[in-house]
Amino acid sequence: MSNPDATSPDSSGRFAYDGLERVFHEKARLGIMSSLVTHPKGLLFNDLKELCRLTDGNLSRHLQVLHDSGFVEVWKGYHQNRPQTLCRLTDRGRSRFLEYITVLENVVADAHKAATSAPAPVAKAGIEGWSPA
Repeated sequence: MSNPDATSPDSSGRFAYDGLERVFHEKARLGIMSSLVTHPKGLLFNDLKELCRLTDGNLSRHLQVLHDSGFVEVWKGYHQNRPQTLCRLTDRGRSRFLEYITVLENVVADAHKAATSAPAPVAKAGIEGWSPA
């Protein structure tokens, strides 16, 4: 597939990356989702908190956003008479996060390709026919 330039008719939306999920695109939630996708049976709240280096309050808030979006389920229960909270991805959360990662890989590939390719000759003003005011 050819890589259209910004002026070609088939370039509309080329860099829109519509598959990026806003809910995941926050540092703490990206860490939470990455942790949970690598632990299909789920993680206890304290283990997830440690893996993501979050406070109780921060983790709770981010889990609430992910839960409200239908991506994470939170189970409260007891183990040896101690309260425990188990967090895990829903099926929808797992599939949507893996789609997100695929789009993110495209973002990285596009940026890497641009950064490592030889720069095209550029007119003095930057864009041919354009001049600063």
